[in-house]
Amino acid sequence: MKQSGTIVEKQYFTYGAAPDRLQLESGAVLGPVTIAYETFGTLNRDRDNVILIAHAFSGDSHVAGHYPTDREGDKPGWWDFMVGPGKGIDTDKYFVICPNILGSCMGSTGPKSINPETQKPYGLDFPMMTIGDMVTTQKALLDHLGISELRAVVGGSVGGMQVLEWCVRFPEMIRSAVPIATTMRHSALAIAFNEIARQSIMADPKWNNGDYYGGDFPRMGLAVARMVGHVTYLSDEAMRRKFGRRLQDKEAFSFGFFDGDFQVESYLRYQGSKFVDRFDANSLLYITKAADYFDVVDRVTASGPLKGGDLQKVKYLVISYSSDWLYPTYQAKELVQALKRTGQDVSFCEIEADCGHDAFLIPDERLTTLVKGFIDGVG
Repeated sequence: MKQSGTIVEKQYFTYGAAPDRLQLESGAVLGPVTIAYETFGTLNRDRDNVILIAHAFSGDSHVAGHYPTDREGDKPGWWDFMVGPGKGIDTDKYFVICPNILGSCMGSTGPKSINPETQKPYGLDFPMMTIGDMVTTQKALLDHLGISELRAVVGGSVGGMQVLEWCVRFPEMIRSAVPIATTMRHSALAIAFNEIARQSIMADPKWNNGDYYGGDFPRMGLAVARMVGHVTYLSDEAMRRKFGRRLQDKEAFSFGFFDGDFQVESYLRYQGSKFVDRFDANSLLYITKAADYFDVVDRVTASGPLKGGDLQKVKYLVISYSSDWLYPTYQAKELVQALKRTGQDVSFCEIEADCGHDAFLIPDERLTTLVKGFIDGVG
């Protein structure tokens, strides 16, 4: 039985076969490259009603709706409350496209993909990539679809990094941008948490230097990496409210290590075990490293209106959350100040919420209203 609501199907675009392989920022070449993507709504005759949504690091192209094979009770896309007919990003008005990022394991080319030179999964032979390389593949996809203008590019967290990368690489294509809960570059704290996650994977004997495909994989290392990451997505208040020091299915301490006593321990173990069933450990290594390398501070400062001729200005709505300690509001304000110094049209809103970094993934009428009003108002 199909779910009610928008029915979508994953699509694929492949390019960069030899000799025209993709040149990466690291100097390495890669190809052919496949990008998975999903589209929603109808492209108008002038091809100027396009919104690109960039997902966060462990997300995918399934931003909204349901697949034709969904069973009753299956979850819709990760931003279904925001994207769809009559919603904040209204697919009755706009043609929405969400590509899966390069290096992922959700349909796009990544470490678990087959290396055409060896006919085996790339593993650590997959070249190091950047947020810029992700955006390059997205630009190639839009070229393939005959799209040369974006009414808006929208994304949160690592998706917000892609939004900023789009604006400094291809400002002539962008009419507006909505970076949410993101930063111009990682702080030492953010890099530190990513490194702990990576080391937990690489310390798992079953990681086998990245060559675990076809056999057992580093479940424990990947689960611990997810636990570490998940803590950074929450806030102290959210965890206090959700768990406190409540025990899990018991009246007293077990005085042991293997049977988690507290609800928060059980929750993190569950999140870790659930994650290993859908994500690739090597993809986590590559994507977190790409996020750590990301730095547009100097390029944002240099990406103001061109002198003479047409002004290539982008209209921005920067959104942060008051309880986000992974990418705190002060980092969003630094972005706003940098953009204003270059003469950009910038609006800013800090949303009061105690849910932490992941607040943008939780239905909130304030966020929906902000995004809808901003995009609808783009001239």
